[in-house]
Amino acid sequence: MNLISVNAGLPREVRFRGQTILTSIWKSPVAGRVHVSPLNLHGDQQSDLTVHGGVDKAVYAYPSEHYAFWRAELPDVEFMWGNFGENFTTFGLLETEVRVGDRLLVGGGEFIVTQPRMPCYKLGLRFGRPTMEKRFLKSRRSGFYLAVLREADVAAGDPIQFLSQPEPSVTITELVSLYAGELDDPALMQRAAAHPALSLGWRSHFLRRLAQA
Repeated sequence: MNLISVNAGLPREVRFRGQTILTSIWKSPVAGRVHVSPLNLHGDQQSDLTVHGGVDKAVYAYPSEHYAFWRAELPDVEFMWGNFGENFTTFGLLETEVRVGDRLLVGGGEFIVTQPRMPCYKLGLRFGRPTMEKRFLKSRRSGFYLAVLREADVAAGDPIQFLSQPEPSVTITELVSLYAGELDDPALMQRAAAHPALSLGWRSHFLRRLAQA
């Protein structure tokens, strides 16, 4: 497992449906080592802090393995690492295996998995396709967010190691399937809602669903 690319970007204004939108979804690979702090990477900045950023979503990781799927789905798009707004493009970490609470060593930094990424309309803006938000969710290729436990400098090529994988937990794929209603498993939802590493928003969502049931 290793880090394929480190990507960063600053907010930019883009016209969309007659409005000016501030977005940081455009990210590009950064050469050399990049410092990662508890809130973001050096040279990177989130635009809308109500839905992006914060300690639970300091770093967005996306598996490089998914790019082959999207190249086939969108043959007219010129892909480069960072196209999905990810900070870390990774190899060897897939949502079917990565679980909430997993602790990772990337370069000299320590990270913990906190939640999947849920798509928003800005993916459609980035790819010029209004349907991209739904396609991204349907693909189950969500990527995942990391909180920073120990800040450090990282670079493309750095190895990634699991420091711990606490049991019991829930995979990123299972979380997305629970959220989308594809997976009807109250016991698994209860486990997710009780997991201390899962971000508060996700835990609250599952607790509401359980109470309604």
